[in-house]
Amino acid sequence: MAAPSLLCHHYHHLHPYVITAPYCCPSLRPRLFIFAKPPQSPTKTPISVSVPIFTIYQPKKYSNCSYTASTFPSFDSEAQQQTDDGNRLEEVREAIREYLEQLGVSREDASRISFGCPNYLKMLIDGVQDLDDWNSWSAAAGPGDQGPVQFKNRVYQMAKQKGDKGILPFLESEGLPLSPATRLARYLSSSGSNVLPLLVHKVKYVKEILFSGSLDSEFIGKNARRMMTHLSISVDEDVQQTLAYFEKVRMLAENLMFLIHTLSDDVEARRGGLNLLGSDNTSFRYLIESFPRLFSLPLESRLKVTVKVLEDIGVPNERVRNVLLLFPPILLYDIHKRIKPRLQSFEKIGIRENDISKMLVKYPWIVSPSILENFEEIVDFFDDEKVPRISTASAIKNWPHILGCSVDKIELMVEQFRRMDIRKKKLGQVIAKSPQLLLRKPEEFDQVVSFFNDLGLDEKAISKTLARCPEIFAASIDETLKKKLEFLSSVGISETHLPRVIRKYPELFVCDVDRALYPRVRYLMEVGFSESDIVSMLHRFSPILGYSVEENLKPKLEFLVNNMQRPLSDVVAYPRYFSYSLEKKIRPRYWVLKGKNVEFTLKNMLGINDEEFAAAYLELGEILVLPP
Repeated sequence: MAAPSLLCHHYHHLHPYVITAPYCCPSLRPRLFIFAKPPQSPTKTPISVSVPIFTIYQPKKYSNCSYTASTFPSFDSEAQQQTDDGNRLEEVREAIREYLEQLGVSREDASRISFGCPNYLKMLIDGVQDLDDWNSWSAAAGPGDQGPVQFKNRVYQMAKQKGDKGILPFLESEGLPLSPATRLARYLSSSGSNVLPLLVHKVKYVKEILFSGSLDSEFIGKNARRMMTHLSISVDEDVQQTLAYFEKVRMLAENLMFLIHTLSDDVEARRGGLNLLGSDNTSFRYLIESFPRLFSLPLESRLKVTVKVLEDIGVPNERVRNVLLLFPPILLYDIHKRIKPRLQSFEKIGIRENDISKMLVKYPWIVSPSILENFEEIVDFFDDEKVPRISTASAIKNWPHILGCSVDKIELMVEQFRRMDIRKKKLGQVIAKSPQLLLRKPEEFDQVVSFFNDLGLDEKAISKTLARCPEIFAASIDETLKKKLEFLSSVGISETHLPRVIRKYPELFVCDVDRALYPRVRYLMEVGFSESDIVSMLHRFSPILGYSVEENLKPKLEFLVNNMQRPLSDVVAYPRYFSYSLEKKIRPRYWVLKGKNVEFTLKNMLGINDEEFAAAYLELGEILVLPP
């Protein structure tokens, strides 16, 4: 059976999303062995695509506008030529399969490689034909000579004389264009530890570790963007190479999106690009291009041991790939001389080992020299600001991306806090709760301050809000804060009452509208509260919006109505009822008052402390006892 078209195979091998073109007549089909030349300057061409060249036959015009049968090519001869070319191509593949098997590669892998290296096959064919014209070989063959076999042998010898030890076709089968694959093959074949079977096994292992799962590709891409966005220090060569690797993947994705006409805008292209870090079809070729030394390392004594160490220090097995994809050079680091000592540096400020492993998943660059140097500077800066070490440790542990931010940029944000009288211990509380605030731009922070000013909050109230819920100041005004104002307006809170509602419960700005705020209001309406009742309660006690329906509102209302036999209007008059513990305060005090037949309001029952309650309702030596 004739082999499939080499061009079609290669085109779809590189571009699995391309829709197959509809049928066209044989005279318009691509010729075998016609390839676009690989780019001469890979650094200037972010994507290499092999494109078939179509030959379109145009009949000659005659004066009488009539055509003869000889004007058109013979479809039979065209088909025969394709069959012959396909047979020769299979001969070439068979020669490469035999050569790879002789090098120790399994038959299955040899077959896969021979079908995945069309440019390499083309190079061998061209090389053989340069030595001697194929037609002259066939003509000179004796009666017992087998032309195709002779051609196959010449291809075999040509492959052997290339000196790449089978690594070149293997690299192309892994997605590398021929030009960079040639350079890498020269480098990898120079090492005695990189005989082809070992290299194939090594690549399979690395792919299994890095690309066996795909559910977290979006997380990997999102984290890569965040790491790049917030980097503002001079970095070492390892981080620079990692950034270049990210950029190559992003650019490849942009070009692929453009080619299949789905590119909507640059922002989406960038996002999609870095999400493809977790795709072996996309990013592996750039991984091996950017970090060829990884594949010169011993598999058993280095690569597998490093992965095992990462798991031993607490990195979950399914998250090891996150660490390696976001910082591949970690595989090049000596475990005992570089990785462990650098991670232990964080223990001196009180970060525990299990938290360090979580930091490593979030921000693998913490083991790079430049990030560690900046870590020391950040700790010294907050020490000078009299921030407690426990707060500094909490900020770094929860948001290690701040380690890529220069002290100069951090100080700009700290100056904003100083203006609002947030210093020392208060500053520590703010950065411990919301360390990402340190990565904001001062003008973005000022915009949030102005937003609350416009709502009627004075500087003192805004400062208290910052100290109590700093996450608000890291939120987007349009996408988060304004949506919460729309919610408050929809439930009837007027602009006049906004400052009071916000001062009492600023945390509402970090609650989810659809999953938290609306369901709570909806529940109150379902149990019988009117809209005016809800507005009245929110005016008096807006923290109601932060209480869970199942864990707070529902059990307390059921106890109020079913056990205490009180009307809902009691809660409208005293909404703070929801702030007290049902088991520790509401139940015990109710049973005391009921036992003594005392008339009471919810405020009288709950609005005094334990000493005052005991003095008013308990006799000397009497204690609160719940009924069985």
